[in-house]
Amino acid sequence: MSSLFSKTITLERETRIDDEAFRNLRDFIYEQSGIYIGDNRKYLLENRLANRLRELNLKNFNEYYYFLKFDPDRKKELSKLFEVITTNETSFFRNPPQIAVFQEKVLPEILESQRATRSVLIWSAGCSTGEEPYTLAIVCHEVLGSEIASWNIRITANDLSDAVLHAAKRGIYSEYSLRTTPPDVVAKYFHSEGGGRFRIREEVQRLVHFGQINLSDRLQVRRVERSQVIFCRNVIIYFDDNMKRQVLSGFYDNLLPGGYLFLGHSESVHNLSRAFRPVQHPGCIIYQKERTP
Repeated sequence: MSSLFSKTITLERETRIDDEAFRNLRDFIYEQSGIYIGDNRKYLLENRLANRLRELNLKNFNEYYYFLKFDPDRKKELSKLFEVITTNETSFFRNPPQIAVFQEKVLPEILESQRATRSVLIWSAGCSTGEEPYTLAIVCHEVLGSEIASWNIRITANDLSDAVLHAAKRGIYSEYSLRTTPPDVVAKYFHSEGGGRFRIREEVQRLVHFGQINLSDRLQVRRVERSQVIFCRNVIIYFDDNMKRQVLSGFYDNLLPGGYLFLGHSESVHNLSRAFRPVQHPGCIIYQKERTP
């Protein structure tokens, strides 16, 4: 019993992150992604990266840091790192007041202004496993009905993690992902795969175009086609104030005049940017880029 107890203590000590390793990994993550992990969240790296150490057969977090910096497979591991340090909790029709504002106010306004070109460009920045951009595509179908065939609706959906993008492209979801979705919408826009799994219909999937992006990379952000609407919900909470300002500046540049920015319900541009005009709606605030005179 005593030798087993000693072995357990040794293993536990090896999987704890020391101050040097924490600083190295925190700074590395910030440099690579803009995600800031405060000193009070040291436990987050310790808990979420422990499996990566076991998977790679590494002794401690310092070895993991050097793996990320110098190993030939570091690019592949970087994708794994982004996957485990970000939270991808989401669902279809999440935050119903925002979706209602998009469906009843914002989208009809944009459609009216775009009658001549019949083109609508939407950016889902931080799309996770696809529930948000597919929700927006469903709303477009609901608002336009059969008229949608004569419109160019393009939803650009980006995320940092290749793994969640792969899941999004598959378009297969559990009942849990649909927990906030009206039953008639599920029946209309999903095929039942059995076993509580549902596949998004092809006509919805066609509107969405997925790709990897790092919002801290200014060049990548500038390459995104300019949009009338940007959804970036529950993403900038991971950034410090400097990175938030940079990301918001990129969104402002991307938005066409009069375009709208949707942030998460706990996120705001307050004290970060004066470039957007807040627009109050029941249950939510959205932000508009002023039209030029």
